[in-house]
Amino acid sequence: MNSAARRDLFLWGVDALNCLESRILRDGRVLPGGILKVDGFLNHQMDVTLFEEMAEEFHRAFSSCGVNKILTIEASGIGLACITGRVFGCPVLFAKKHLTKNLAGQFYTAQVASFTHGCTYTIVVSRDFLSPADRVLIIDDFLANGEALKGLISLAEQAGAVVVGAGVAVEKAFQPGGEAVRAMGYRVKALARIRSMEDGKITFC
Repeated sequence: MNSAARRDLFLWGVDALNCLESRILRDGRVLPGGILKVDGFLNHQMDVTLFEEMAEEFHRAFSSCGVNKILTIEASGIGLACITGRVFGCPVLFAKKHLTKNLAGQFYTAQVASFTHGCTYTIVVSRDFLSPADRVLIIDDFLANGEALKGLISLAEQAGAVVVGAGVAVEKAFQPGGEAVRAMGYRVKALARIRSMEDGKITFC
């Protein structure tokens, strides 16, 4: 085994779940207010190799579901969604948080309360890009209170599309979002589920 292969084996372990948990423990930091800072590799600077491993894991979980569209929300979910779309071989659609001057036509809309930013957004997607023909996999970086996932599910339902499930990088399992979305009947695949972040220590489920 060459040095690169040994490095990959060390980093990835047996799968992307172990890899992501290890990376969070190594490079993540707990901030006041229940914030997990992972901007060095997940949602500001992005480790594309890590994203590829996570996308493959989502593909293993949902490859039999006939996914023909990936749906996410701007901005931090877009990178992971794009890599996942490449693995599935399908388009990636992201919900915008603001109507800009270059947008025209009719839109599906939903309200989303942001845990991180402490405000509420009206998210929109064009009716041109979401339809009853779509089988949608939702991708996002974090799942906390579940508001973003619920908003994206609402957009898909308004379009008559089928939501086959959601793939998230990190779920804060001590917050209610994951169980709320699962109780709605949707499958959620979280690659790292955090049980607690008490006293700055990260503990996984």
